[in-house]
Amino acid sequence: MDVAIVGIGIHPFGRHEGVSGRAQGAYAARAALTDAGLEWPDIQFAFGGSLAAGAADSLVSDLGLTGIPFVNVANGCATGGSALINADSTIRSGAYELGMVIGFDKHPRGAFDADPATVGLGQWYGETGLMLTTQFFGMKAQRYLHTYGLSPSILAKVAVKAFYNGSLNPNAWRRIPHTEEAIMSSTMVSHPLTQYMFCSPGEGAVALVLCRADRARRYTDTPVYLRSAVLRSRRFGSFEVFSPWLAPERADSPSVDAARAAFELAGVAPGDVDVAQIQDTESGAEICHMAECGLCKDGEQEELLATGATGIGGSLPINTDGGCLANGEPIGASGLRQVYENVLQLRGAAAARQVPANPTVAFSHVYGAPGVSACTVLTR
Repeated sequence: MDVAIVGIGIHPFGRHEGVSGRAQGAYAARAALTDAGLEWPDIQFAFGGSLAAGAADSLVSDLGLTGIPFVNVANGCATGGSALINADSTIRSGAYELGMVIGFDKHPRGAFDADPATVGLGQWYGETGLMLTTQFFGMKAQRYLHTYGLSPSILAKVAVKAFYNGSLNPNAWRRIPHTEEAIMSSTMVSHPLTQYMFCSPGEGAVALVLCRADRARRYTDTPVYLRSAVLRSRRFGSFEVFSPWLAPERADSPSVDAARAAFELAGVAPGDVDVAQIQDTESGAEICHMAECGLCKDGEQEELLATGATGIGGSLPINTDGGCLANGEPIGASGLRQVYENVLQLRGAAAARQVPANPTVAFSHVYGAPGVSACTVLTR
């Protein structure tokens, strides 16, 4: 049994003083219901999650006490993707035919304040500063650029693209374009990554309505089909956030495994992708994940960026809504934001940032600590 996405809703990302994370989640849920021509009592089940804004199932107090099963999901940056995978499996099993996925968050200002104990590490790991994810991303970027002979300037080019795309997105947090020079000269955080090459924790919410594919046109004239939704965790020897050591022999990232499985399950190849949203916690992540997800070969990124291939009008548009760099990363909502954007693109409804030539295949990817990745493939 196939699955379709028939309703989408979003609360703008950024900072919203006086608006709770739960209120943002309810806003997105109502928008998704309206988009599908439904009301909350029509929904048969829900999955949802947030990291810092409370239990997602508390949304029933806002949406209605209808008695439906509403399961809370928590899986780091893959929370949204994990919720989507569960909803997909629920419909494919035949248990229900109409459900909702919701992700929202409201993070305090500043860097994520992670506790080493939550990932099985001693306090020494935090005391030495290694829980600061900026250090991991800086090390990974340095190693990748050195290994494949790439120029640090491509990190700025990624950010330039992100902020430009964000300027076209009314739901993005950062909507002011920046020059390559401004990005390169901003405060150095973890070499070679500067301040404007990093995203920030933030706020926002996304909701999706899913149903059996054979009944999708009851709710929309433009259904988008969820061909695959896959999650993988790290292997022994992969180089991941919060790893206190590195094995002598390297293993592939979970992003490699998740992307490969998503493409195989969907029956499409990376070369078939018309638009992609991939995790860009910082500029180096987009560079690495392009290759890890099979969208290009290692070392090809510099030419792709220089020729504009990853821009909205290019041959491989990436992070058309501005990605995490322009939107920030409210963890519960971030992965679902990518799917929301891909649905808009496949509907041909992305307005000023619409990918030309009627895209038919879209891919999304998230990566998070301590080494998990979730990927989806959507088609028209």
